[in-house]
Amino acid sequence: MALIKSEDLPGAVESFSDPEQSQMSGARALTQEELLRLSGDRTVVSAFKQMKLEKEAQKNWDLFYKRNTTNFFKDRHWTTREFEELKTQREFESQKLVLLEAGCGVGNCIFPLLEDDPNIFIYACDFSPRAVEFVKQNPLYSSERCCAFQCDLTKDDLKDHVSEDSVDVITLIFVLSAIHPDKMKQALHNISTVRLHPNEQVLKPGGIVLFRDYGLYDHAMLRFKPGSKLDENFYVRQDGTRSYFFSKEFLAELFETTGFKSITNEYVLRETVNKKEGLCVPRVFLQSKFMKISQ
Repeated sequence: MALIKSEDLPGAVESFSDPEQSQMSGARALTQEELLRLSGDRTVVSAFKQMKLEKEAQKNWDLFYKRNTTNFFKDRHWTTREFEELKTQREFESQKLVLLEAGCGVGNCIFPLLEDDPNIFIYACDFSPRAVEFVKQNPLYSSERCCAFQCDLTKDDLKDHVSEDSVDVITLIFVLSAIHPDKMKQALHNISTVRLHPNEQVLKPGGIVLFRDYGLYDHAMLRFKPGSKLDENFYVRQDGTRSYFFSKEFLAELFETTGFKSITNEYVLRETVNKKEGLCVPRVFLQSKFMKISQ
């Protein structure tokens, strides 16, 4: 597997082609060199530039998909292996499972699921209109089994696309990290309830959110150059897209204060090896499951 560059993006490196991984109860221990690198990076991007990045967030993701089309991300064939709820979150085997893929990109998660499971219906939304169009252009896309639409998870109401109390499982896979930390709670509220009618729920009581994203002290976090830091654990890439690196404590508080109960919440450590260069780098992801508490 190729060595990860500092400007790596969600989906580029979490394909599970390398089976060597382990779970950790605490954050990865840093080397002395890594500690010095992080402690020396105290300068944050100016408020003016941060406002500009927030304003242009959708444009930057749309430009990303314009450059890379459907060729950048690997299909996620590992989801059913890592998240058994995609099989078990139903009363009987032939029962239709309704899934909301929040932040679907070009469909690298949804199309393997549609191929693997004939009894699944997927709502798929993304911030980028261009990404949604790529989903709809895929030969595997069928309106009978999938509904793709553009959506800003931090403010848009889902009621025009998703029926009340209809969703069994929501997946948030390398999505929340791209949202400004100040807006993450609103995004979680929006994916579980109808924003204009808080008593109407999109996710069923007892429904599950499956989460996988960048963990604290992931190699990508340590590779950012000076001048990339937006806030604590929050960085901007060269193309203007942003990435947050989660601690399990921050993530647990985020979900528990928005009406969810933690089921599992663990760091996953993987080693990415570049045999040609003789290099090995630590990747840290946070893999978690949260249940919607009945109102």
